[in-house]
Amino acid sequence: MRRAAVAAAATAMAVSLAACGSAKESGDKADAPKTVKTDAIKVGLLLPENQTARYEKLDRPLIEKKIKELTNGKATIVYSNAKQDASVQNQQVDAMITNKVNVLIVDAVDSKAIAGSIQKAKDAGIPVVAYDRLAEGPIDAYTSFDNEEVGKVQGQALLDQLGANASKGDIVMMNGAITDPNAALFKKGAHSVLDGKVKIGKEYDTKEWSPANANANMEAAISALGKNKIVGVYSANDGMAGGIITALTGAGIKPLPPVTGQDAELAGVQRIVSGTQFMSVYKPYGQEADVAAQMAVALAKGEKLDSISKTTVDSPTTKGVPSVLVPVVSLTKANINDTVIKDGLYSVQEICTAQYKAACDAAGIK
Repeated sequence: MRRAAVAAAATAMAVSLAACGSAKESGDKADAPKTVKTDAIKVGLLLPENQTARYEKLDRPLIEKKIKELTNGKATIVYSNAKQDASVQNQQVDAMITNKVNVLIVDAVDSKAIAGSIQKAKDAGIPVVAYDRLAEGPIDAYTSFDNEEVGKVQGQALLDQLGANASKGDIVMMNGAITDPNAALFKKGAHSVLDGKVKIGKEYDTKEWSPANANANMEAAISALGKNKIVGVYSANDGMAGGIITALTGAGIKPLPPVTGQDAELAGVQRIVSGTQFMSVYKPYGQEADVAAQMAVALAKGEKLDSISKTTVDSPTTKGVPSVLVPVVSLTKANINDTVIKDGLYSVQEICTAQYKAACDAAGIK
């Protein structure tokens, strides 16, 4: 692993040279934002979609709050959500460049499709933090969770829950969208645990991470395999788990097989409490958001990242990107009190509504 300081210094030099070269070539590029030494920075924040509850409920407010804290309330934050449209997100990057932001935080809809826009930002002298998904193109920093480990945690939890039933039927794998590089890592991690220990009857890459598409895929799997043959379902996230469980319930499958998830969405946590979803993966979004904010503020001010990042990752296009990978936790009914409630992600009142009150009491959630 190369030291982050080296990578950050190289990146800073590349930005400086790009800015100088651009000034000679174009009047527009000569006006590109430069790094600043004050707290009055302008930060562009681009998130990928709003179907998954986390982005608007958690990521955006957490990132914005930390940026304000780090800049004594003086930073300006310009925000856009692409609503799962890669072309719209590319237009949003163009708008951020026109708006002369000092730094850009991007959670890519499509990691490959964003590369050209990342290059445009780089050419304009704007450093880019890739958030949650490893965008291609000349990014300057990256923070996410250990995504292969997420898949391993999911796969191991499912395997442990199946026990002797692992050899008594088929499991269905409902992976995420192929446009999301994280989905490939989740899948890889899950397969590394499950392969050779279960029979995978059907496997899908679910377009746009859509719960509706996961529901349709699950209905097709039930039809193909038979409702009495499915012993477990690997679902890459909670939203899809909801669609999957609807399909299983609609087919009259009782008891429900264990279904995994990810993101610790409120609806997912409530399904875990009620017993319809087996587990999720709790990802401490506060830590991820804090790191993204720290990286963005440092880059906007032309500071090195060696006090923030102690490791690097390689994307398909960029080597040695200063990075921070946040660890994850397997979330089950047994540790809801010690994770999402203790960390303030949700209150007991939010989880234990009238519909779930009895289940919460039975599970000791308080």
